[in-house]
Amino acid sequence: MRSRSLSPSSRRRSIRPRHAAVAGVAALAATLSACSDGGSGSDDAKAAKPKVAVNLSGGQAKAGVPVTVKLTTKDAKLKDVAVADAEGTKLAGKVSADGRSWTSARKAAPGTSYTLRATTDEGGEATKSFKTAPPEKVNKVTITPGSNLKTVGVAQPLSIVFDHPVKNKAEVEKHLKVTTSNDTTGSWGWIKNYDGKDRVDWRPEEYWKSGTKVKLDAQLNGVDSGTDGGWFVRDYDTAVTVGKNQVVKVNLDSKTATLTRDGKSVKRVPMSAGTPGGEKASWGGTSVLMAKEGTINMRSETVGLGDAYDKMVDYSMRLTWSGMYAHAAPWNAAYFGNTNHSSGCVGMSTSDASWLYGQVQVGDPFEVTGSGSKGTPDPGNGYGEWNLSWADWQAKSALKQTS
Repeated sequence: MRSRSLSPSSRRRSIRPRHAAVAGVAALAATLSACSDGGSGSDDAKAAKPKVAVNLSGGQAKAGVPVTVKLTTKDAKLKDVAVADAEGTKLAGKVSADGRSWTSARKAAPGTSYTLRATTDEGGEATKSFKTAPPEKVNKVTITPGSNLKTVGVAQPLSIVFDHPVKNKAEVEKHLKVTTSNDTTGSWGWIKNYDGKDRVDWRPEEYWKSGTKVKLDAQLNGVDSGTDGGWFVRDYDTAVTVGKNQVVKVNLDSKTATLTRDGKSVKRVPMSAGTPGGEKASWGGTSVLMAKEGTINMRSETVGLGDAYDKMVDYSMRLTWSGMYAHAAPWNAAYFGNTNHSSGCVGMSTSDASWLYGQVQVGDPFEVTGSGSKGTPDPGNGYGEWNLSWADWQAKSALKQTS
């Protein structure tokens, strides 16, 4: 049997502004077709046919709320409810213990057409369609590591940078799911990226164990960022495996860089780091290898150092957004192993830089110790979160702050 149609005035009442509150269950009801032994069309059979009410209806239904279905008759129970978008992606949900209602686990996404099919234990069936209002603004994200990076070092966090501000941080964080092959303990923390955008990273309590498989499911479709942020209109995911357990230890006092693997020294090379006592000093603490950029043009004006240099630099390994690298610096050969005399980077001979470049993985930590640094980089300047204690990092979780 077809669902009864709405009058024009009823349709107008069912269309609400995007930010209007949903007051209970909408009056619109879809009639379920009841089974009968002989296809009787008696008035008694028609009266016994069950009905369901759905909280979303029309072509401008409110996004960001779960879909709920309620059985309005008392002589049947819901058996199954399926809600799917135009591409066939279903909203998972659950029928209540009393069989009288069903609620989706995910929220309805904006600008999406849905078809609902409900059945009862008596064989009744009904279908209904609705479309949510389109978003006024869409918030997109950049996730690191991305799909092009399959293996990372032991210090690599999961990092999400948002195109627009995120006011509803706790709500967004609830929809970020991290799973690991060995139940690694970790926490999300909200920080500002170096460009000022909102960013949230998931960092383990300690460095990852080699071989750990990590997966991120950002189930954001249908989540509202909050004021000035816009809606998320899709889910995201990424997966990586943690590679070799290795650390580069940069000692500003001995002017050496040592690659360690599984806690043992592989090779120590002489180097020259940043000149102490000003902006040319190197960052101390722990930075993480962000990218192996190879041969690049380095210009001093891009990091606020005037016209001090403009060079093509080989074997460049980026450590911060602000411009600290480890790289080949043959022009500084007289200072390797005896004087820190660079513009902030860790410089080595071409042969040593080539060797180190071939050994390191994106995500390897560079631990800088000794005197003469300019402090530790901000968490958003690369992946500087390792310079915070575990307790201080946990405190940056929006869910911790609201608990």
